[in-house]
Amino acid sequence: MPIEYTHGLINCSRESLVDQLRQTIKPSRFEHVLRVESTALSLAEKLDADLETVSVVALMHDFAKEMPADSMLELALKFWPNEELKLANDNIWHGPAAAQLCKDQFGCNDQSMLNAIAGHTIGWFEMDQLAKILYMADYIEPGRNFKGVEKARQLTNESLDKACEFKMTETIKYLIKQRVIIFPGTIDIYNAWIEQKMFSEERI
Repeated sequence: MPIEYTHGLINCSRESLVDQLRQTIKPSRFEHVLRVESTALSLAEKLDADLETVSVVALMHDFAKEMPADSMLELALKFWPNEELKLANDNIWHGPAAAQLCKDQFGCNDQSMLNAIAGHTIGWFEMDQLAKILYMADYIEPGRNFKGVEKARQLTNESLDKACEFKMTETIKYLIKQRVIIFPGTIDIYNAWIEQKMFSEERI
């Protein structure tokens, strides 16, 4: 059953958000977003995370995916003022752009939610549980069928941290194999993740 929005996290109901989403992106992507929401909610139930918060970020994550590139970049830079973004593309831009849209158009001021939306593709600095849930839900939703997705699903059920590290590592390995320029922010986020894990292990 769909989540009823009662927390005032955004300025509209789930029904309204879904309607706006349906009008904004193509049908195949709309179906992907609904699968991501369903996957994210399943994870949230297991992890005792807030379902409404998870629903909002899942539905918002690809909201900017089909915007004109110049508008998408402008929004991305507004959320994440990193000049190196100009050297990237819409695969990188659409997350931060959607986060800024969520703030400007839907009135969301919850930084945890905005960061989760912004980092759903390449991760984010100091990812919390919400960010990890969306990061993995987008990667393992039932419509995904890439090599390694079953391992990603297994790891997600075992440990979100292990799953997130797997996704980060596999993404960078894939980009290297494709011989494409890797957006420096992707490496920065990976390095921050590893540094954080090393610090945590040292404290145990």
